[in-house]
Amino acid sequence: MTPSLTAMSADNRFRLSYIAKADGVGLRDFLAESGISRRTLTAVKYRGGEILVNGKEKTVRHTLRAGDVVTVIFPPEKPSEGLFPEKGNLSVLYEDESLLILDKPAGQATIPSRDAPSGTLANYVAGRFRTEGTPATVHIVTRLDRETSGIVCIAKNRHIHHLMSEKMKAGGVHKRYEAIVRGSFSNCHFFIDEPIGRKEDSIIERMVRPDGQRATTEVRVLETAGPRGGEFSLLSVILHSGRTHQIRVHLAHIGHPIEGDTLYGGSTERIGRQALHCAGLSFSHPLSGIPIKIVSGVPDDMAAAADFNR
Repeated sequence: MTPSLTAMSADNRFRLSYIAKADGVGLRDFLAESGISRRTLTAVKYRGGEILVNGKEKTVRHTLRAGDVVTVIFPPEKPSEGLFPEKGNLSVLYEDESLLILDKPAGQATIPSRDAPSGTLANYVAGRFRTEGTPATVHIVTRLDRETSGIVCIAKNRHIHHLMSEKMKAGGVHKRYEAIVRGSFSNCHFFIDEPIGRKEDSIIERMVRPDGQRATTEVRVLETAGPRGGEFSLLSVILHSGRTHQIRVHLAHIGHPIEGDTLYGGSTERIGRQALHCAGLSFSHPLSGIPIKIVSGVPDDMAAAADFNR
């Protein structure tokens, strides 16, 4: 159900308003049909949110009439423990009251870890939220490995994160990657359909193995180039499943590891990181339903590595 209004309340809490279409619907059922999860509803009820019908607070046992305006005011959120707000540069590709979509550089982790507790994209977003007075923690919808560059989507509210997660489960979020590999291809469009599982004796590395989980990768050859002409290929890659290291494993399996990807046999002669970039993200907006399409061009280090004119 599409909300009729999205706004911030006077105390900067996120709010959504909906219009009831029929008589006799219970407020609890109406909210569930509107995509409000039980977890979110519990937070609204007990952590400083409000549920209003025509401007008056009601319990979820209330029965609605056609034309009633139901407003959900979500409680303010606190930054997650261990996530320290920091000032840092962010390349914003898209932003509204619900979503923040960024262009992450290679070499920056998406979220903090024991090895990288600070300087991550999430640290910088938390710092931005604090400066702007956005009462939210950082909800990562799509994340990237440290050495992969490109588009990262962040939700500004737990409800928006829930809606985007459900959209991803249903196949409604589409990501496109670009990668540079050595060599050329006889086919310009093909699929790699090979199961992927954990490599024995490694907690990190994956491999194609018969007892792995099914994984399908779609590949298109966009361009061939190189200092001597034709020794590198720029690929457009779409995942039709979401296995760990899927693109890296599949391309290495067919004899074309990603340049710079030393874990899977890529050469560092031309680039010092895996030449993999999230170049496209598309979905319908979780509130308005309007199609959103975000693009990010191949970064300079990848273009220079193979002399691509991009």
